[in-house]
Amino acid sequence: MADRDRPLNARGREAAPMVAAHMFSRDLIPRRALVSTAVRTQETWKLMTPFFPRKPETIFERRLYEASPHAILSLIKETPDTIKSLLVLGHNPGLQTLALALTGSGDSGAREDLAGKFPTAALAVIDFVIGPWSALRPGTGRLERFVTPHGLENI
Repeated sequence: MADRDRPLNARGREAAPMVAAHMFSRDLIPRRALVSTAVRTQETWKLMTPFFPRKPETIFERRLYEASPHAILSLIKETPDTIKSLLVLGHNPGLQTLALALTGSGDSGAREDLAGKFPTAALAVIDFVIGPWSALRPGTGRLERFVTPHGLENI
């Protein structure tokens, strides 16, 4: 089976709703979601959306599959300025590398955890104080939180 067609594993099916419930409890509901067209990311998104009282605008984006950090950043920069919160549901190593590059500040422990591993269904919340999405640059974000399913199990 092609990697793009690989379904979500049992760990991912358990983790996706757990992270979505955490997002809901912290009022971290995105206005828009960019979701890779790989089968497992679409399954992840389907498991997450029931936890959101308002379904985010969803864009299934084939360019997210196996995307480089630069390619992911280019997709993010296409976001209209009317969208104030964005979720990118894609793949590693591109997502982890981009999150590390964008994060110029934030809790040092969370930044170390992000650098160490970005497991299935992990959530990096990065805040930006700059203007439009098109102005995003490396180092301009603050890592607000880094959440892993394993970390949520221990709460």
